Amino acid sequence: MKIKDDNMELNRDTIKKIRGLILFTVVVVVAGVNYRRLFDVAAALFHITWPFILGAAIAFILNVPMRNIERHMTIFGKNSKLRRPLSLVMTIFLVAGILFLVTFVVTPQLVKTFLNLQSSVPLFFAGVQAEAERLFASYPQMLEYLNNVEIDWQQILQDMVAFLKSGAGTMLNTTFSAAISIVSGVSTFLIGFIFAIYILLQKETLGRQVKKLLNAFLPEAVTKRVVEITALTERTFSSFLTGQCVEAVILGTMFFIALSLLRLPYALLIGVLIAFTALIPIFGAFVGLGVGVFLMLMVDPMDALIFTITFFVLQQIEGNLIYPYVVGNSVGLPSIWVLVAVTLGGSMMGIVGMLIFIPLCSVLYALLRDEVNVREIRKRERGYGQAGPQTARAETQSVLDSGKPGAKGMAPPTGTAGNVSGTSRKKK
Repeated sequence: MKIKDDNMELNRDTIKKIRGLILFTVVVVVAGVNYRRLFDVAAALFHITWPFILGAAIAFILNVPMRNIERHMTIFGKNSKLRRPLSLVMTIFLVAGILFLVTFVVTPQLVKTFLNLQSSVPLFFAGVQAEAERLFASYPQMLEYLNNVEIDWQQILQDMVAFLKSGAGTMLNTTFSAAISIVSGVSTFLIGFIFAIYILLQKETLGRQVKKLLNAFLPEAVTKRVVEITALTERTFSSFLTGQCVEAVILGTMFFIALSLLRLPYALLIGVLIAFTALIPIFGAFVGLGVGVFLMLMVDPMDALIFTITFFVLQQIEGNLIYPYVVGNSVGLPSIWVLVAVTLGGSMMGIVGMLIFIPLCSVLYALLRDEVNVREIRKRERGYGQAGPQTARAETQSVLDSGKPGAKGMAPPTGTAGNVSGTSRKKK
């Protein structure tokens, strides 16, 4: 009778698995046939939820300084209702003050720079013209070759007039579309900002509600794993954001001091520009290099050469001495994968993708590394068989405690997966 019940139970499990497999196959086939509609639906949903996604991103960014401000507000007790609103208001004023200060410091410098360019650009091209005349005087065959080149100026003029006529007809529509886009962007930002304030004021309540929702619909082990991965993601993104901001401020200050000591022009403008562009890993600071070289070429080519040498010297100092101590191993991603993450993120989502993909790839790398370590440890324990399980557990524990690889190519597990491996050993 017991065997019959087991067979019935086995048949029920088999039927349940077959139903799930059939359902999965039907879903995959329908999704493959109607993939264009699915993409359209996904794009429409993303457009609808974009203000809330933006608000969540703003809340995450503001939460990094707000958390530190709230931690140091020892005047109020931990259960005080004024502690969170005051820390949020101080954070908003701090971020807005930094943006306001940078804007009103850089804007006069930009105006001064453009005014200087009005006088320096003609002098620069006059010098280029003098050098060209001297070159043509030395090599008359070049001048003869240029005289033989025929340019149909009449056709060029007609093409320009036709382009202006076609563009004038669409200028009104373009202006109207730009105005609509500006209004839509401002409204989206305001909705996202208000949503971010609600998130920051009630983040503990929202966290408990989400965890309760997961516990209601998912197994306990799955819920625990989701919470661990979420915590790892939050720590990685917060560490990356904090480290990049501090490192960018230090690098911009270094350039401002160095250019001021060398009496090079545009020291403040280039320092602020490099501080902002340094937020983009690897390639960001080189944007500041290009702008600085262009500006200094208009003044003196020798200044541009000195600035280029100074740039690479400061880059080496920052990369080898400052960055490892300021940012350290907060990202935990090898250099080759940082380059891959920046390249993929930039090609898919531009500058935002460069900033997002590094911590995202770091999270995926940490999860994959921990899972590989757990599987290797389990395989090592099974490899000992019944002869020495205590020896296997002792050696595994020594590897975990010491942090040194116990076998070739195996690193000690870290993070959340290491805790899972410890649980599996206890069960065994």
